[in-house]
Amino acid sequence: MPQGTRRTRAWVVAEPGPVASGPLRRRERTVPAPGPYELLLEVAVCGVCRTDLHLAEGDLPPRRPDCVPGHQVVGRVAAAGPEVREVSVGDRVGAAWLAGTCGTCRFCRSGRENLCPDSRYTGWDVDGGYAGLTLVDARYAYRLPEDWSDEEVAPLLCAGIIGYRALRRAELPRGGRLGVYGFGASAHLTAQLALARGATVHVVTRSPAAQRLARELGAASAGPAPPPEPLDSAILFAPAGDLVPVALEALDRGGTLSVAGVHLSAIPQLDYERHLFQERTVRSVTANTREDGRALLAEAERLRPAVRLTRYPMDRADEALADLASGRVTGVAVLVT
Repeated sequence: MPQGTRRTRAWVVAEPGPVASGPLRRRERTVPAPGPYELLLEVAVCGVCRTDLHLAEGDLPPRRPDCVPGHQVVGRVAAAGPEVREVSVGDRVGAAWLAGTCGTCRFCRSGRENLCPDSRYTGWDVDGGYAGLTLVDARYAYRLPEDWSDEEVAPLLCAGIIGYRALRRAELPRGGRLGVYGFGASAHLTAQLALARGATVHVVTRSPAAQRLARELGAASAGPAPPPEPLDSAILFAPAGDLVPVALEALDRGGTLSVAGVHLSAIPQLDYERHLFQERTVRSVTANTREDGRALLAEAERLRPAVRLTRYPMDRADEALADLASGRVTGVAVLVT
């Protein structure tokens, strides 16, 4: 084995397909020594995201064979490359979905690095956190507040960050009325950010457990029916394109729908007068910038949103994805090594 390399157990997407077919396999992997700007992390916790499920089932075609999923990674630095200056061995850091960009294109230069054509993503382009060890570009990692547990802070690294960006894209006015469609990991954190800003939040979900959680957190309504009043803004978290016209129709004049997700099923035909007229807007959310991540972590540290957790040992990652697929997870699932 070359000097500096280590071995680790990891889950890989061996053959994408329905989660019941067992697309994840446990493998022994070699992890090389960190490059100049890289960190070798000993993974403590990795959050489970619906994007991991889309990758395992092939809705997102894997970009490399036997890729290790997971992009809500919390760990301690075991080794650092020679050009790393901001963190040291033993520090706790987090790795999120955005793993790298070119840094030179017009999007990167204008603060829109999430739109970089050469962007790379953790657990899709590079191996992620369903493992004991993983490599992370230090320039895209986050220092984490020490007074939060590993399990609580892990979901902030995608569910929190993407929800934060989706809320920005929804242009919710101060004290406005927000609709939230789907109420999983990201939605239950984002709803708390909106409530802290004085919003009235209406949650649309078929899950009785999710409805109870939404009400516990302060939602004005929660159920399968459309919101009881016109909305200023809405966020679609469920990967269901057929909800786009439903959400648009529930908007008041000038309202904005933000679609938060890397994968969405087909959107039915829209009717201009019913869904878009009176200056209703629909906007997508594409990844995040590092500034989004820093801003979300700062806001979360101040607000301390409640994180509803379902814990799984790392060796039961396949079970966690199966439970997520079948709707048995309320809040967010985390894998603990």
